[in-house]
Amino acid sequence: MADTTGNPTDTEAPSGSDNPTPRKSSWRHIGPGIVVAATGVGAGDLVATLIAGSNFGYTLLWAAVLGCLVKISLAEAAGRWHLSTGRTLFDGWASLGRWTTWFFLVYVVVWGFVYGAAAMSSSALPLQALFPGVMDLEWWAVACGLVGLVFVWFNKYAVFEKVMTVLVGVMFVVTVYLAVRVTPNLPDALAGLLPVLPDEKDSVLNTLGLVGGVGGTITLAAYGYWVNAKGWTDTGWMKVMRLDNRVAYLTTGVFVVAMLFVGAELLHSANMAIAGGDKGLVQLGDILEAEYGSATATFFLIGFFATSFTSLIGVWHGVSLMFADFVARHRGGARATGAEVASGRRERSRPFRLYLLWLTFPPIVLLFQGQPFRLVILYGVLGAAFLPFLALTLIWLLNSARTPAEWRNGRLSNGMLAAAGLLFLVLCVKQVADQPWSEFF
Repeated sequence: MADTTGNPTDTEAPSGSDNPTPRKSSWRHIGPGIVVAATGVGAGDLVATLIAGSNFGYTLLWAAVLGCLVKISLAEAAGRWHLSTGRTLFDGWASLGRWTTWFFLVYVVVWGFVYGAAAMSSSALPLQALFPGVMDLEWWAVACGLVGLVFVWFNKYAVFEKVMTVLVGVMFVVTVYLAVRVTPNLPDALAGLLPVLPDEKDSVLNTLGLVGGVGGTITLAAYGYWVNAKGWTDTGWMKVMRLDNRVAYLTTGVFVVAMLFVGAELLHSANMAIAGGDKGLVQLGDILEAEYGSATATFFLIGFFATSFTSLIGVWHGVSLMFADFVARHRGGARATGAEVASGRRERSRPFRLYLLWLTFPPIVLLFQGQPFRLVILYGVLGAAFLPFLALTLIWLLNSARTPAEWRNGRLSNGMLAAAGLLFLVLCVKQVADQPWSEFF
């Protein structure tokens, strides 16, 4: 195991005499990958893929698949850092300079405030559709936030993983059922695997947006923390982690491809359009009811709730874990280790629970008063900047002496991470340029 003592700003890879015995890759170990897949695929991701299918048919199927491959490289790199060094990702960021600390602090404060309201609203929409007239959307949202808070507060990773696995099973069954129900045109779908751009204005940026939007943002960084929380803390678990990561994005691929099938067959062929954002899925429920009956619509809304609520509790747990690690590293000045995360002490810590409260209670104000304009702009910019930050810092960390030579990036890893960094940088610039800055000031 990596030595975790010494100067916290030391850039040399930990040196230890331990040579952990590699664990055999086995399906019975799978867990963190299911969690990151469930958290990363939210209602917004499904709507984006649905709209892509609605607008372009199967043309951009290849882009959805490519998005999964890009995210595999990011999550694998995050997991490899945690296992090869014995240090957490935030500890690695801190070694790059104070700027990473300030970026992360501003990000988790602003992003968490706005995301909390968005996640609660997303989970509330299908419940309001399933139980019309019971109570207003805002109160459903408050209930979802409070249930998520209580669940994560009182349960440790093992229980959290089991519940996420059950909800992923629901998501999987619902999305695959819908894909089969609309009877996809398989020859056209196979043709959609060829990298062809739609013959429309801004098709390149729309395609890049679909590639970049598949499968999560900060949850990719949280993956290394969930790997440690599972009890994987050394290189003996490297093969297991890589299998787990592939399962994560195979699962993600099934979700997004299934929804693209639904968009292509149900909406594109009938020349129907739906709204962007989570409300688009409510519209889809109405369309499914008209086409296939109320049972199919109800089944879909249950899957919609599972999709939204897994993202909520996944962020409530994973980002709170990262925040607890940030505070411990900043307060103590000592290296933050995977062993600390594996011990469960982070989940019982005051910073973990403080961030849980931050994700839940301040955003309730936004549910009833609307989201402040300037804050929403900052949320969009910070969210767009996080993935370039993650990709570029992982390249830095995993090509330096901070990582043991055996586990540094090879050509393939560097190529995938560089491509991801460039992709997300382009999307970040576009997001920043699209903001109404004149109104901000």
